[in-house]
Amino acid sequence: MTKGLRSSVTAVMFCLGSATCLINILTPLARGQVAAPSATPEMSDEQVTGPYDVVKGWPKPMSTWPGHENWTWGSTQAIFAQNPNRIFIAQRGELPALKSDVQDLISSTPSTPPKIVDWEGGVEGSVRLSVPIPGLPPRNASTGPTTSPGEPHVKFLGIEGKDYRWEHLIIVIDGQGNLVEAWTQWDKLFKRPHRILISPYDPEKRVWIVDDGQDAIFIFSNDGKKLLQTIGTRNEPGDDDKHFNRETDIAWLPDGTFFVSDGYEGTRVVKFDKDGKYLMAWGKSSKGMPYPPPPNYFNLVHGIAVDPLTRRVFVSDRSNHRIQVFDENGKFLDMWPLGEYAVPYHLLMTADRHLWIADGHGTFKILEYDLNGKLLYSWGTWGPFPGELWGVHQLSTDQEGNLYVAEVLNGRAQKFRPKKDADPAKLVGQQIRVAWKD
Repeated sequence: MTKGLRSSVTAVMFCLGSATCLINILTPLARGQVAAPSATPEMSDEQVTGPYDVVKGWPKPMSTWPGHENWTWGSTQAIFAQNPNRIFIAQRGELPALKSDVQDLISSTPSTPPKIVDWEGGVEGSVRLSVPIPGLPPRNASTGPTTSPGEPHVKFLGIEGKDYRWEHLIIVIDGQGNLVEAWTQWDKLFKRPHRILISPYDPEKRVWIVDDGQDAIFIFSNDGKKLLQTIGTRNEPGDDDKHFNRETDIAWLPDGTFFVSDGYEGTRVVKFDKDGKYLMAWGKSSKGMPYPPPPNYFNLVHGIAVDPLTRRVFVSDRSNHRIQVFDENGKFLDMWPLGEYAVPYHLLMTADRHLWIADGHGTFKILEYDLNGKLLYSWGTWGPFPGELWGVHQLSTDQEGNLYVAEVLNGRAQKFRPKKDADPAKLVGQQIRVAWKD
């Protein structure tokens, strides 16, 4: 209580018998003439970015690259921080840059007026709609007939060179946002790079790229000069020991054994030894079953994480809105129902043994859980502005505590720096790094 307010309250206590006295004292209070504590940014901020500040302008716009003046990021599928100065990004090509900034594009009166189109979606025939819709982003970078290629269930009408360019699918950005490596020699190899990872237990820091469009996992030398190994059979979907069906993610045990979530069309978890030899698989399809289906049934197996201490395997059963937990041999242990709107895109197990979930298009949040399935904290707000989130597809942290996100729907990567005096319990913890530190 401020000094002025305290003295006024004391005066009120001594003139309770006089209406005039009360009016004379309380009127200045009502008019705000008595000093009150000022709200600080820490007190009043809406916490859109949680315990972080977004690093605006990271990475630097693609339009600053030579020959890219009119181009921008495509659907940004993956991001992985090897260290604060070496951040891998995977995207599905490049898209034409839009001439207006985000504020103008989502304005109710944009400088470029929307077009009126007839849409055959009305109850009684076509309805007239404006495109773009005022107040909403003009483009979904991932899903649509003329956006980034690679969505298999979309009739793609894009023209290469006009609607997209199949370039710079794998790049490396430094801490200042500069492009430092471009693995363009591999652009034609990829069809839909979905996840990019380095095993915590690999001293060679080989780079693993999951391409669900190719039904294959590609393992590269850390500098990208050599393709060392391919797991799965390219362009041949299946569910046996040599095939995937649009696999999505990888998680490792300390001995190098790894698990693959398989996947968009597959409905299983596949276990391999450290050399990539098939060991076993588990899981069945829940499509067409009453909701919720029983354990060990999946509908879109989109992410996977491992607790190195207990060797438990955590699986994102995305379209069933839940996490399923197994032992390393597929024995069901636990189920975490996340709620009917949850769409868990990515699971990140941190060194402090917490599981972080990126909800891509359900709640749009980044959520922290303990390993018993208790929700501890969450933050995130949908939107196209810096710091807002739309379609977070992978999370990564560096050794300085910075957080990186890849957004498939906004079509961008973002970097978040911990706020001064941020509560450490609310920060995404360190990625597990054992055999390498930088």
